[in-house]
Amino acid sequence: MKVRFWLAATSLLAAAALLLPPADVSAQKKDPDRTDRKEKKKKEKKKQEVWTSADDPTLPVDFKYQGEYSSKEARLGCQVIALGNGKFQAVIYAGGLPGLGWDRKTRSLMDGTLSENKVAFSPAKGKRKYLAQKPEEFSATEKFPPAGQTEYTGTGDPTMLTIETSDGKSVQLPKITRISPTLGMKPPEGATVLFDGSSKDEWTGGRVDKKTGLLNTDGNDIRTKKKFNNYTVHVEFTLPYRPDARGQGRGNSGFYQVDRYEVQILDSFGLEGKNNECGGIYSQVTPKLNMCLPPLQWQTYDVDFTNAVNDESGKKVKNARVTVKLNGVVVQDNAEIKNNTEDPNNKKEGTPAPLRLQGHGNPLQFRNIWIVEKK
Repeated sequence: MKVRFWLAATSLLAAAALLLPPADVSAQKKDPDRTDRKEKKKKEKKKQEVWTSADDPTLPVDFKYQGEYSSKEARLGCQVIALGNGKFQAVIYAGGLPGLGWDRKTRSLMDGTLSENKVAFSPAKGKRKYLAQKPEEFSATEKFPPAGQTEYTGTGDPTMLTIETSDGKSVQLPKITRISPTLGMKPPEGATVLFDGSSKDEWTGGRVDKKTGLLNTDGNDIRTKKKFNNYTVHVEFTLPYRPDARGQGRGNSGFYQVDRYEVQILDSFGLEGKNNECGGIYSQVTPKLNMCLPPLQWQTYDVDFTNAVNDESGKKVKNARVTVKLNGVVVQDNAEIKNNTEDPNNKKEGTPAPLRLQGHGNPLQFRNIWIVEKK
């Protein structure tokens, strides 16, 4: 009986299968196009936009052409700004580079395109906007054309920029690498060492890279555990290389005095030097000169800070003041800071507070930080 029942059940299942519509064979197989797309997506890597080391082998070739070029004999200086994808803008300074002879008035702009290991430069023309995203619309000067614009052309390689003047003269500007005179400065007697590469014990937040020994913000703010009032402080920093970024997106950070007054850190190499650019007291005081060096070069801030003063009732009677050297050059000379640069409505001034290194979403790196408190 069991055998007959099993055979009968089998016959019924077979008959039912015959009544069903034929299976969609293609649905049972993998879509080859879909599979290819998935594999391609896995292999595709997101375009790298940020570099933090000049020794990184993945750096775009453009990086080699960016930088400073100068000739004392010709009394000309040039800063070549990388704008991404083989595009550049060159700022030519009459007299020499900023801090090395520039007359602080006369500049000329050239556009550059990389081809076959050479950058061909021609006069910047057309409709321009300060820090425009598109290289063909970008201007490194707020006013375009800048005062003294001259129709220069030229060619550049990683070691030399050759400029042709309108009267047919050729001028060669060798590439140079300026080093801040305070780079590597040792802490004087009585200084408090805030970071020397060994640990971040003096800080809340941040990360010490085990390979480089550098203090990294990793895009987040970090503060000293100790509070300060009046002092001189030394800090060394390096800006990331972000050629496709513009303005405040390009290596943005800040060096906050007593957690309230921001001395701006930004890749503003070759730009105007505004109060929201490197060397500026954010939103308040424009630097006397733009002394920002190219990204991935070590730079220095040396700050002499005097905190605001309150009377017995807690009312502020004196504003904070600061003298700032950027790469050894005074860019703020006993400048008055009228209020909190982050929140003007915050009245809590004139009291000790930590130093702050702003992350602002950018991978800033720091080293050799020390402070001397004033008595």
